[in-house]
Amino acid sequence: MPQTVEFSVFRGSSSGDIVPGTIRRDLKPTEVFLDISHAGLCGTDRLFKEKEVVLGHEGAGTVRDIGSAVTHLKPGDRVGFGWVQKVCGHCDYCLSVSTAASSGKLMKTGKDQYCDHRKQYGSDFEIGSFATHAVFDISMLIKLPDELELEYAAPLMCGGATVWEALTSYDAQPGDRVAIQGIGGLGHLAIQFASALGYEVVALSSSPQKKDEAIGLGAKEFHVLKNGIPETSMAKVKHLFWILSFVANGGVVYPLTISSQSLQIPVLALDANGIRVQGSAVASRLAIRKMLRFVVVHRLRPIIMSWPMTKDGIQAAFKTLEDGKMRYRGVLVSQRYLMGKPVVEKMK
Repeated sequence: MPQTVEFSVFRGSSSGDIVPGTIRRDLKPTEVFLDISHAGLCGTDRLFKEKEVVLGHEGAGTVRDIGSAVTHLKPGDRVGFGWVQKVCGHCDYCLSVSTAASSGKLMKTGKDQYCDHRKQYGSDFEIGSFATHAVFDISMLIKLPDELELEYAAPLMCGGATVWEALTSYDAQPGDRVAIQGIGGLGHLAIQFASALGYEVVALSSSPQKKDEAIGLGAKEFHVLKNGIPETSMAKVKHLFWILSFVANGGVVYPLTISSQSLQIPVLALDANGIRVQGSAVASRLAIRKMLRFVVVHRLRPIIMSWPMTKDGIQAAFKTLEDGKMRYRGVLVSQRYLMGKPVVEKMK
């Protein structure tokens, strides 16, 4: 007989209000029951605020119980989760092999975030990170390094994974000039990662006051943008996140902003200068594991602001994000974690 668990969640609503609720769910053989300690607040979460889905898609916590078929995690293990919630493990993308453009060598890449049968956040309205607990399929849970604090792990599972994938999975090489446009939730992580990877980092921002912080995070240059154009002269870059006119011949543009709007792309400029536009979404399980190890070895951490995981706390975090005052990733912290006490949920 399957085990049944019950836990508290925070949903969106048609009015945009945050609605507390309760979920009762059976634990399937390949699923894991998690105590969620921390949840990251991502810009994408604003798109779901008016839907009746459990909010939040990145987080970290501790395994509370496991299904009968789960073998490589146990109660007490610390894990993280992100945008992709389940993959099949046997399609071409889960088992992919590709040819590296720079070397011509065959490399196992494992792009399982593009799995033909993947389940992403929003496909199951009962799974989200703004909750006391969650039931997740084992396939996309990532065991966390012991040295990485849970509050920093949570915002890395989507935000960190997104920039890590773009910086490491395509053609960027140590010594390349890489420009990061925008020093926010993704940008401040991209600067740290790119610098530690050995790239020559150029930070671009419309906020002059962010210069010292950008340099402190690892940028070699800082340029203020006015109407999308740097106010000071700068050499062209090989990789950019996103101003086409400043991309070197043969360079790559990575548009990482989640938007339903269409891009206006000057095809002649792309063709004449051999410039590529490379889409990228979060990262595979293997890439996320590598990112987490890299963060530990290089002692990198996101800059976070924290709120309690309550209705008022979630609303305050959203307001800070929407007002453009987030510095730089929002993290919601569970009440039991703040109190240092476990909660008792009904289990049958």
